[in-house]
Amino acid sequence: MIDVETNIAYGIFWAAYAVAFVVFFYMMSRLFRIIPVYAIRTLLQAALIVIFLTPVESGEVAGWWMPAWLHGGYETILGDASEAGRAFLNFGIAALVMVLVWILDLVRYRLVKR
Repeated sequence: MIDVETNIAYGIFWAAYAVAFVVFFYMMSRLFRIIPVYAIRTLLQAALIVIFLTPVESGEVAGWWMPAWLHGGYETILGDASEAGRAFLNFGIAALVMVLVWILDLVRYRLVKR
């Protein structure tokens, strides 16, 4: 059983991670404005979302989620292929969902541009 202080630290981590991602995403979006093609700009933004916001459940504590890039990278370095594979599977699922959203956004953009 995880104590209250650990749960509070877990919540603080996710709050700080979310705020840091919003700031980072805003800064990168400003940087991506120099790219003239809308599709490439939004594809890069979608890639940022997939890379940094894809979660994976902890193998150690049930119900705890962590960033998949962190878990997958750490487990790859340690040599635990099954745990790293779980993280990369989540990346694949998130990427497929994001590609669908990206395509729908491009259709919306094309219809609005007309």
